[in-house]
Amino acid sequence: MEQTTGPGYGARAAGFAVPPALWAFLFLLGALFLGAYAVGQAVGPVAPGMHGPGITGEAPARDGETPMEHGGGH
Repeated sequence: MEQTTGPGYGARAAGFAVPPALWAFLFLLGALFLGAYAVGQAVGPVAPGMHGPGITGEAPARDGETPMEHGGGH
């Protein structure tokens, strides 16, 4: 009787390949995010003077000065 062995670890690892369509999708997704980031950096902030409620100055508020009104209805 002849002894044969099945495919070993190397054959199994070589058989696992990422489909080209997945690589294309990941590339396009990355290009989309990089393009959106580049446009956002070029345009700048949408509303540079806009701040949260209760903040009037240019300096950011410290933790003790942050208003805690969240509209809970109480």
